[in-house]
Amino acid sequence: MLLAKRKVRIETERLTLRPPVHSDFRDWTGLRMQSHAFLKPWEPTWSADHLSRKAFSNRVYWAQRAVNNGSAVPLFLIRRADQHLLGAITLDNIRRGPAQAGTLGYWIGEAFARQGYMREAIEAVVHHAFHQQDLSRIEAACLPENLASRGVLEKCGFKYEGVAQSYLQIDGRWRTHVLYSALRMDRRGRTDAG
Repeated sequence: MLLAKRKVRIETERLTLRPPVHSDFRDWTGLRMQSHAFLKPWEPTWSADHLSRKAFSNRVYWAQRAVNNGSAVPLFLIRRADQHLLGAITLDNIRRGPAQAGTLGYWIGEAFARQGYMREAIEAVVHHAFHQQDLSRIEAACLPENLASRGVLEKCGFKYEGVAQSYLQIDGRWRTHVLYSALRMDRRGRTDAG
């Protein structure tokens, strides 16, 4: 039985969010190379072939499979004004059944940080997750000292939930992360008191 090909494309005020395609290779490698020092403290250590065409092709094929089987929504941030690649955002680890949840991850090129692009992308992906994917909970984690990431999550309505010890290997070592979530029907902090 063949799976029907699913298409995901999200439009925001300034961005088109769409899965990666093979022709993105040069833009992606250029942006990742230019932003390496900026991204390195917040990401897993890059493999030796991280920027290779083969690794990128594998990324594109993974994205196609993930979208088709509903396990993830990996998207590139494309600025509509000039079709420039700015970064990426992925709703991954989508769990169905009683959980109806997913995990959000993202990165942006250094030249495009702190201009509201990631906030725009996060808000759009969360809306898509709640209203198109029928998810109930979106989780995100970041290093405690990553104030930019914590700030954008909080501006997008994510709430701090706690700490996960040795959560992910970042820059070559196990690191503790702070955990955030956004809930479709969020009543945290609200009471019925008049």
